[in-house]
Amino acid sequence: MIVGVVKETFANEQRVALVPTVVPSLINVGLEVVVEAGSGDAAGFPDRAYQEKGARLESDRPNVIRDADILLQVRTWGANPEAGRNDLEWVRPGQVIVGLAEPLMRAPCAKEFADRGAVLFAMELLPRITRAQGMDVLSSMATIAGYKAVLLAANASPKIFPMMMTAAGTIKPARVFVLGAGVAGLQAIATAHRLGATIEAYDLRSAVKEQVESLGARFVELPLDTAQSENRGGYAKAMDDTFYRQQRELLTRVLIDKDVVITTAAVPGKKAPILLTEAMVKQMMPGSVIVDLAAEHGGNCELTEPGTTTVKYGVTLIGPIDVPSMVPYHASQMYAKNIATFLLHLIQEGQLIIDMEDEITRETLVCRDGQVTHPHVREALGLATREVAEGDLR
Repeated sequence: MIVGVVKETFANEQRVALVPTVVPSLINVGLEVVVEAGSGDAAGFPDRAYQEKGARLESDRPNVIRDADILLQVRTWGANPEAGRNDLEWVRPGQVIVGLAEPLMRAPCAKEFADRGAVLFAMELLPRITRAQGMDVLSSMATIAGYKAVLLAANASPKIFPMMMTAAGTIKPARVFVLGAGVAGLQAIATAHRLGATIEAYDLRSAVKEQVESLGARFVELPLDTAQSENRGGYAKAMDDTFYRQQRELLTRVLIDKDVVITTAAVPGKKAPILLTEAMVKQMMPGSVIVDLAAEHGGNCELTEPGTTTVKYGVTLIGPIDVPSMVPYHASQMYAKNIATFLLHLIQEGQLIIDMEDEITRETLVCRDGQVTHPHVREALGLATREVAEGDLR
């Protein structure tokens, strides 16, 4: 079987789905790896590095896609809503596509894959179970994003982060507030702590208090009922408008004296919740900085303009898109390890096996045999839940 890797076409995307060091693990199970020339250049992985590890280079993108039995991408059509459509004409029935696909946010794109007869696995649907940790691309990319968010904030802030005792007097440490203590938030806390800032953090899940405090931050507790804030898969759930209104009122008091605010709140398959309103921003100190890591999905701040940096009421608002791509070498390295581990999970004796009794396979499979199979994606498309036929359990 041929595994194909193509150059990413999402605007300013610098990552690559497979790095040279991972290629041998696929070759060792009987797969052939074909890489579009130049795919890894932006991330720091030259063509010769792929060749040295046993991959074959192909200069013609359509040929890579047409020849691949399994196509690995960072952003497939769906997660690449503009340029991604151009690859569809070369996708053939039975071909397997693996990558980020945003199937819940852009379900019609998943339907187009089904119409082409392709088999689509969406990596963002991976269940949060122990067996799947080595495949968890969302956690890997969130780690990169949390780290980079602090650097973006430090670069934009008119203040330095650490306390300094100088001949000119003592400089107080910057005050950082991290909103959301998932993987990105925890990495942001750790990075800000390394830079010497004073950090506070808030999350709906009181269970993360110990993790926050272990990284050197103070956990902010608000008098809110958060019992229903997390689903069975470990992901955040959308709350009602009343809850978010109460939350914003309480958070306003916390934000007033902060130099930097980093927001990380996201709900899979939905627009990011608004946690910071215009009124809240107005009350922040002039010169403070907000880095909105949810910008790509609408933003946690009402004033965020995705993909741009603006100044409103003296506050700098940074709405970065595709933050992991800003650190492409290590982001690609982590993503490649995750996606290769997932692929090897599907491969048995050189053949790809779709076992619908396996939770990892079942939860990530979006479409197959001309049909959208994932129940949540079908729901997003307004389709009835599809019964799994006996023949699918193989």
